[in-house]
Amino acid sequence: MAMVFLHVAPSNTVTKQHGKVVDEWVYPEFEQNWKLFAPNPLQQNIAVQARAEVTGRDGARRTTEWIGLSAEDGEAIRGNLVPSHVHQNELRRGWDFYANSHTDDNKPNGLRGRLSERYVRRIVMIRLDRHDLGGRVERIQLRSATRSVRAPVWSREKIDTRPYYRVLPWWTVTSADLPLDVRNGAADRAGDREADR
Repeated sequence: MAMVFLHVAPSNTVTKQHGKVVDEWVYPEFEQNWKLFAPNPLQQNIAVQARAEVTGRDGARRTTEWIGLSAEDGEAIRGNLVPSHVHQNELRRGWDFYANSHTDDNKPNGLRGRLSERYVRRIVMIRLDRHDLGGRVERIQLRSATRSVRAPVWSREKIDTRPYYRVLPWWTVTSADLPLDVRNGAADRAGDREADR
């Protein structure tokens, strides 16, 4: 704990003299992505929603309603004394990763952009797998609403709290986007069909 404290504490005599030793203790297992005296905590509320184009069991295609993924995470956290790290951070960090590695017109900035897109697709497909959508998901679409948190009443800071909306294009779902158990189930069904022939 002392090493982690020294790692996140502001620069001081001990860390100036023994900073390399502290870093060797901390990295990579105990890396912290925050500082003890964080000047800028998260100041936005971001709501992410998804919808899917589904091929039903009867072969007909339909588009689902928007599903509030962030709202589901919020419900899982609310009132929970020991909330899951997944519910608190997976979607939020994944969306942040996507937004920071894409242009405003959703073009990826190099390899990180393509990685973030694949990561977000997998998160969404895992979340949609929990819903009975009535068939096979062919395509997915995401949208977000970002609203800055209002400044406290004692602050003179002027903050625009109007929401900013972002709608992503439709993505075709591939087997790499599917949760592992669904992917394996699809492979098993394909094998059964091959055996029946």
